[in-house]
This record gives sequence, structure tokens and C-alpha cells, in this order.
Amino acid sequence: MTSTSHTSDLRQPTAHITAHDASGKAIVRSSDDFAWQRFDDDKMAFSVLYTTSKFPANLNNEADIQSHQATMSGGLGLVNPNGTVFRCVDFAPGYHAIMHRTKSLDYGILIEGQIEMVLDSGDIRLMKRGDVAVQRGTMHQWRNPSQTEWARMMFVLQDSNTEDVGGEDLGPGLEGLPPSGN
Repeated sequence: MTSTSHTSDLRQPTAHITAHDASGKAIVRSSDDFAWQRFDDDKMAFSVLYTTSKFPANLNNEADIQSHQATMSGGLGLVNPNGTVFRCVDFAPGYHAIMHRTKSLDYGILIEGQIEMVLDSGDIRLMKRGDVAVQRGTMHQWRNPSQTEWARMMFVLQDSNTEDVGGEDLGPGLEGLPPSGN
């Protein structure tokens, strides 16, 4: 389910997308509240801010915006094949996501709260605001260690070749999210 409201008590952010006017000057094309998709009994929420479907992105004649709109109407999984996904994720207090792997190179930046990055080897790292995780197709999960505060991360997922470690493995908890197909 997608809506403009979200379940966390964190501030509702706004995405500002720029463009050029007829004279070539920079303008703000749109400013919209994040639209949220809720998962796991409202303990986690996603908002996809932008996608690209090829590299380098084609910014001519708003081809990237048209591609993004088509991607969003077509059932996006966690990863956009041959492209990128810019996603915000809110985690409820005490929530732990399932152990999962995407076929992607991911940059995860902690914006609010604290998150534990848990790897299938048992390695755990506590991330604090401003910390970055570079996920390279590994099995991992995110765990919010706070029992009272929500946590927020921003992710950029880039399609990648990860044949040597296996394919996408999403596990339970993300019902309603289609496979990425990459």
C-alpha cells in the first residue's frame, strides 16, 4: 500500500526535483512529500524517491523523468535492472529486518537514530547518524536497537553483477514487493 502518510514519528521529508526552463535556467520542477509503502505490520516503510534505468542517465527532454514514472508504475522490486534506486527506509523501535541479499551495490546512509548492520557471518556494526554502509551483494539485515526511537536510512541501490555470491534473496516480510528481476 502506498500513501503520503507514514507510521514513524520522524519528520515527513520532501523531494525536490530540478529541471531547466525554456531559457536554460535551473528551476524546481516539483516538490513532493515522500510517498510511503508500508511493510511488516507498519514496522518498516519505504519511499522510492527516484530511479534511473540506464547509465549514464539521459537527462535530455526529461527522458529520465519519463523513465522514472514508467518504472514506478511497473512494479519496482528492491533493485531496478540496469539502473539505480534512491530509497528512504524508516525502521520502528526494536524492529529487525529479515536477513536478505540484493544483486546490487548499495550505499546506505544513516540519517536518524541508530541501526545495527548484521551480516550472515555474525559480524555486527552499530551505525550512528552520518555513518555509511557499502553493501556489496552480501547477506545482511538492519536492526534498530532502540526500544523508543525510530531510525531512518537513505539508500542508493545500483544494479550489479554478483553471480559469485548468489542472486537476490528477500526472505519473508516484504510481501507485496515484486522480485527485482536482475
